[in-house]
Amino acid sequence: MARDQKLKLREVLEEIDMSRAAFYRMRARGQAPRLQKLPNGQLRVRRSDLDAWWARCEENAA
Repeated sequence: MARDQKLKLREVLEEIDMSRAAFYRMRARGQAPRLQKLPNGQLRVRRSDLDAWWARCEENAA
């Protein structure tokens, strides 16, 4: 099994077409994809977590 790709926050924001501020507001409400904080302070999102988040958004919109 291939390792799960880890996306930079900038890449995630581009994919979901959202500003950083809007993303952090959504995160504060517990509605954002799960983030991983690296020891250097940078943030990453696993591709599988982002895909699962997209699926939940589609379910909620239906």
